[in-house]
Amino acid sequence: MNAPKASIIAACASSLLLALAGPARAEDGAVLMAEMHRVQAGENLLDLARSSDLGYVELMAANPGADPWLPRAGGEILLPTSHLPPSGFERAPLVANLGDMRLYWRGPDGTMDSFPMGIGQDGWGLQPTLTRVVGKRHNPVWVPPPSIRAEKPYLPERIPPGPDNPLGEYSLDLALGLVRIHGTNLPDGVGRRVSHGCLRLYPEDIAKLFPQVAMGTPVMIVDEPIKLAWLDGELWLEIHPTPAMADAIESRRPAEAPPVPDLEARVTALAGEHGPRLDWKVVGWAETHRLGVPVRITRPTAGEPLALRPQ
Repeated sequence: MNAPKASIIAACASSLLLALAGPARAEDGAVLMAEMHRVQAGENLLDLARSSDLGYVELMAANPGADPWLPRAGGEILLPTSHLPPSGFERAPLVANLGDMRLYWRGPDGTMDSFPMGIGQDGWGLQPTLTRVVGKRHNPVWVPPPSIRAEKPYLPERIPPGPDNPLGEYSLDLALGLVRIHGTNLPDGVGRRVSHGCLRLYPEDIAKLFPQVAMGTPVMIVDEPIKLAWLDGELWLEIHPTPAMADAIESRRPAEAPPVPDLEARVTALAGEHGPRLDWKVVGWAETHRLGVPVRITRPTAGEPLALRPQ
């Protein structure tokens, strides 16, 4: 089976659209918007992450306990290939969500796409803000800033385009000092907290995005690890790991999920008159596991078609 391209549950007009093969079921019966992949002999999860357009941490978060280098051949891996949209599209067509380490793009025709991204490590993180694209460079030259040269004094003053250039082949420069959305010569860092503040994309993703983004395009940076949205009369919840959990996942240590203080209030407010349909057991399951995939948290009403439920 070829791994699918990541899709997005996208806001379009007044409805939500979903493009994916179908829902999956967790062991306790929770319905997830995700796809299943059967591991082939010799396959590892870093390669699977890239071929599925997923970040490393989001793939590992969805599959706790999986061995990234030697997953069991014939076993099933949950692919978190669908995503609820973050806020911010009312102000910008390009939204970088630090909370799920993905970059979301709404094209002029309203179509939506998303890409996994590497973000800043501790001490180098961005703050939510509205900015814009102030430069577009193909085959950029990288000039290491003083902060990085202090860490790595052996670096040359300028690194020309080529395999040693950490910016890759494309750079979208933002009005945030030296912060850029760019490619990378180290694709295994995509979907991890490893950068010095820039937002790294897989080379094939930045190559796709670069020609679509014009100079001056607004860019919204948000931090939303928890997202909620209605889809075809059902309420869905998506919760991602905290930064501390992401670091634990990186190092393959146990990752304890802290409670979300305002989760009940947020769910109740969005459910509105449908509150009696909420499945609080599933809400608690999503909060505890933080798989980073949309989970259905309403029970279908009697007589409604169950097309979204697994057979």
